[in-house]
Amino acid sequence: MDNLITFSITVFTGFFAITNPISNMTVFLSLTQGADEDTKRDINKRANIIAFIIVTVFILLGKYIFELFNISIPAFKITGGILIFYIGFEMLQSKQSNVKSIKHVHIDENIAVSPLAIPILAGPGTIVTAMNFVSDVSTIQLFLVIAIFGSMSLLTYITFRISKYIVKIVGYNVISVIGKIMGLIIAIIGTGMIIEGIKISFDLIS
Repeated sequence: MDNLITFSITVFTGFFAITNPISNMTVFLSLTQGADEDTKRDINKRANIIAFIIVTVFILLGKYIFELFNISIPAFKITGGILIFYIGFEMLQSKQSNVKSIKHVHIDENIAVSPLAIPILAGPGTIVTAMNFVSDVSTIQLFLVIAIFGSMSLLTYITFRISKYIVKIVGYNVISVIGKIMGLIIAIIGTGMIIEGIKISFDLIS
């Protein structure tokens, strides 16, 4: 039971850092600027549902993807760790990750799919993080990861829903600081994945 609680906290922290609903709500506000409330609500709902479906598919089929492309778990952890570290490092440098870059987006409901669902909410970093959590776990843990990401999608929906009020209360500076803290957490998660991959490769795990 204690292991499941620890696992759940680790998964939630990882997803919260990589999806970063607080920072991403400013992106949502900029993409939907000028849209009416009904349109914003629809875009918000569709984006989070699509992101949840995408990540869930990778969680459920991750094992088969590994087998299909002959990907070893150590190689995945090391490569994924490097990618996640890079995203976190860019956030610490106050740069928007190239993985999540947004240019010349038209305000229409298609932005719910791209760029909101892909790659902002369900980008490579999120997918790699999700697949890392289920690379060698029990069935209970697998469905626990899906449930936790589902709760993150709901949290993101609520955050986007009240985003304009949050920005008015805390301001963009506080949101920027939160983004840097999330960047540090992401970089640490990436480093941990690399270390774990190296340990597995050289059979250093006791």
